[in-house]
Parts: sequence; C-alpha cells; structure tokens
Amino acid sequence: MYITANKNIAILCNPLAGVGKAVILAHQIAKELSLHQIRHTLLVETWPASFGEFSDIWIIGGDGTLNYFINHYHDIQLPLVIFNGGTGNDFHWLLYGNKTMEEQLRIALHESPRPIDIGKCNGRYFINGAGIGFEGEVARALTGKKKMPGKTSFLLTILAKIFSYRCKEYAVQSAEYNSRDRKLLIDISNGRRAGGGFHIAPEARADDGWLDVVMANALTPLQRLRYLPVIEKGKHLRLSFIRHFHTKKIIVESDSLIQYHLDGEYYTDKKIEAEIIPAKLSFRY
Repeated sequence: MYITANKNIAILCNPLAGVGKAVILAHQIAKELSLHQIRHTLLVETWPASFGEFSDIWIIGGDGTLNYFINHYHDIQLPLVIFNGGTGNDFHWLLYGNKTMEEQLRIALHESPRPIDIGKCNGRYFINGAGIGFEGEVARALTGKKKMPGKTSFLLTILAKIFSYRCKEYAVQSAEYNSRDRKLLIDISNGRRAGGGFHIAPEARADDGWLDVVMANALTPLQRLRYLPVIEKGKHLRLSFIRHFHTKKIIVESDSLIQYHLDGEYYTDKKIEAEIIPAKLSFRY
C-alpha cells in the first residue's frame, strides 16, 4: 500500500535520454501513479521555473539529465528520486542498484529523504563525477553522438582512443597531495561508477562529505589495454601507478588546455577547481 497523503509529484522527463527510453518509462510511472490516485504532473518538453506546488520531484533520465537539473535548480529543497531512463545511469545505480521499477516506486513513495553531497567545479555542479585527461577526451568524442544503452558507446570510444591518446602534464594541489607530472587521467568522484559501468572510484560514497580522487600515471597503450578490465571491475586502487585519496577541494592546472567532463558533459579550461558541497540535495533511496 502506498503512502499518498499530501503527495503531489513532479515527474521530469528528458525526451532525449536513453534513446527514447525515458519517455516510455515516464509514461509507465505516471500510469502507475494514476492507478493509485496519487497526484502528479508529467513534464516532458517544458520544465517549470519553480516547484512550489509539489511535494517531490522524480527525474527520468541518466546522469546528464540529473546534471542539467542540479545546474538549473540551484536551491532545490524538495526530495528527489532518479529513475534509470538514460544510457549509463551510474548515479541511479549508486542509490538503487538493480531494483525494478516497481521496487523503486515503493522506495520513492515510502522512504524518508536522506542527504546527498554534490561537487562544484569551475562554477558548475556535478553529482556523479568529474574526469580529466583521457576521460575528457572520451567525453569529447561522444559529444553530439547518439549513445547506445549501457557502457557500449563508452567502451567502443575508449578502445578507439586507447592507442592514440597522449598523456599530458598536470599540477595537482590539495591538502592531501601535491605533484606535477604526466597523468593518463584524474578522476574526481562523488559516485562510484561512471561510463555506464566502469567502477573508477569503488570506495566513493555520496553522503560522506568527501570527494574521491583517483589518478593514473602515464601508461603505454599496451598497458592501458591490459589494465582496462581491471579498472572496469574496480580492482585497480592498489596498483603501483594509481594514486587514490579523499579531499574536500582540489586544484588541477596545465600548460595546455584541460579536457574534462562533469557527469559526462564536456568542457575545457586551463585551470580546474573542484570542491565538495555536503548534503546539498536530498533523495529518497
């Protein structure tokens, strides 16, 4: 039995997410709520400027949709839920694992909201992670392209870039670590998984007030290929070429333009400043 008293749910759908999967899922969820006479409004093409009349916000999409939401509704206080309507759905996986839609609906309607951290990087918010270097190049190559479900698109792009990518030199500064050397990648994570299933930061938590930083030193193309499955499974943190630590704030600089992504969205800058914002959002999970 659902708890429905005082519920008025805004269902936000990204029609482009998941190659149309989000729209189908959004209508399924709306139908289920209608069957149980739970007040809701399905918003697909246009989202409102504010949510004053609503009790909860349910977002149907992937990490990119969630990133868009948190960057356009900076001061949102309402409880949130994310349903896996995207291609990667890595932050959804962090909160809900492999639960079915029916199982997640029960959670969304019954559970009390709990605080979730987010990151801030160069004035923009991210919820799952920021990736510098090789990850940034992969994000650039995927920008504007139609993605396949899961990690297929990411894996194919990684394999296309793994032999040609040239590592760059970065100056990394934080309270915990300082260095200047060549890196394959610098990952700054709030969530544990990225790219539709790569466990890049397997020990990260989104409610501990810390960012997980995982850095890989420069590797040859053959070494990259050898260790890709190890990183995919999250078994890499103790390898000799990996540096892993927790931080509240990190600065990364380079003499050349830095390629990076925030929740899969591609950007470039010469200096990156990232920090954690504890308990900024609340999710029912």
